[in-house]
Amino acid sequence: MTTSLDALAEARRAAASPLFANLEGDIGVSFEFFPPKTEKMEAQLWDTFRTLEPLAPRFVSVTYGAGGSTRERTHATVARIASESAVPPAAHLTCVEASRGEIEEVARAYWDAGVRHIVALRGDVPGGGAYRAHPDGFANAVELVAGLKRIAPFDISVAAYPEVHPDADCPQADLDNLKRKLDAGATRAITQFFFSPEAFLRFRDAAAAAGIDAPIVPGILPVSNVSQTRRMADMCGTAIPAWMIALFEGLDDLPAARQLVAATVAAEMCRRLYAGGVRDFHFYTLNRAELSYAICHMLGLRPVAPAKDKAA
Repeated sequence: MTTSLDALAEARRAAASPLFANLEGDIGVSFEFFPPKTEKMEAQLWDTFRTLEPLAPRFVSVTYGAGGSTRERTHATVARIASESAVPPAAHLTCVEASRGEIEEVARAYWDAGVRHIVALRGDVPGGGAYRAHPDGFANAVELVAGLKRIAPFDISVAAYPEVHPDADCPQADLDNLKRKLDAGATRAITQFFFSPEAFLRFRDAAAAAGIDAPIVPGILPVSNVSQTRRMADMCGTAIPAWMIALFEGLDDLPAARQLVAATVAAEMCRRLYAGGVRDFHFYTLNRAELSYAICHMLGLRPVAPAKDKAA
């Protein structure tokens, strides 16, 4: 039987060193949560946080509902993390449906609670539709970053879009806006989720060519609920590859199998990013620990033992 060139190439890939062998665990991670609505959801959030906490994340962020709809719950969650853990919390803050005075009040309350990191976002209009700035508010994330810096020396993260923000006229305009946010005082950018490592690496190179030298951290969304992910992707302009959707077909009633597939797909993408020089990853956890923990483990990251355990 004659072996085709394609078959030979596939055989070489299969015989290569295991994809996750001998990784040094030299990555930095951060995790995103959303504020819980019920006591049951709150218990799940804290179980998730305590599971991921030993991985020594550089920070954990808590989202802010559209139009400030979760303001109190976001503040309560962030304040609890600040008081009960050594992990630095980051609070999301948006411009939507809030005056400058209201946003400044929230920011000062965070500072007084010991929160030093803000994820500053323009935000989206509740229910969809074109964005309109509050008449007495910040017009966009650039103004928000500058306003926060006038209040206190916050560490500020902003959003970046490897596949271009839906409201941007073109990729260059999107990059220009990112640079303005960083020039206004932001420390780093965290990207919207994506499913192509090449999309991130191309974006990183384009950002560097545009004079952006601040860290750009890839946002990783391990997919276990395809319909939910499709809705989120449609809102932010993220492409979902057909091959990835096909992998989840027939798994609606098999949650354990979905978890395995989700972890495998996301971990392989992270490994390819790692090969491209990426060492920092931000995980959108959806308040579940298993997938993010498994991916971090495959990338070589291990729990940090408490000091008393090390001494023993």
